[in-house]
Amino acid sequence: MVFVGEQPGDQEDLAGKPFVGPAGKVFDTILDDAGVDRQKVYVTNAVKHFKFEPRGKRRIHSKPNAGEVQACRWWLDQEFELIKPHLAVALGATAALSLLGKTTPVMKMRGQVMEREDGLRVFITIHPSFILRIREPADKEAERKRFLKDMTQVKRLMAA
Repeated sequence: MVFVGEQPGDQEDLAGKPFVGPAGKVFDTILDDAGVDRQKVYVTNAVKHFKFEPRGKRRIHSKPNAGEVQACRWWLDQEFELIKPHLAVALGATAALSLLGKTTPVMKMRGQVMEREDGLRVFITIHPSFILRIREPADKEAERKRFLKDMTQVKRLMAA
């Protein structure tokens, strides 16, 4: 199974590894809660470079455009050719665009599995950074529970 995120964040860019920043910590905790062993799954990003806007000494994330997603698609295709996953999890809209080749309304399609022409099943869900952006504690906890439900469903799909 492959989890596909959007692009490296600031900490991921500096470390050279995906999902090691704040969103990665949320991701790891929820995978663990769902009983998914991160050591047994492959985690990558649709876009391989960190697109950002400098603000003082900070680098602020900037959403990649469709051209950047398409330019990095060959790289993701090579990863898939090596791994040969039976299931890919699109973590957010950019990942869904890369995996499905079209804009996908994540909140509407969340929890659904779409099958590509090559037979790869793609599970649609949010990116864990979405949880981090929610300010209201009750809303944040509710979204965390929804993401945990998604990851529990992913674990069941892994076994199928």
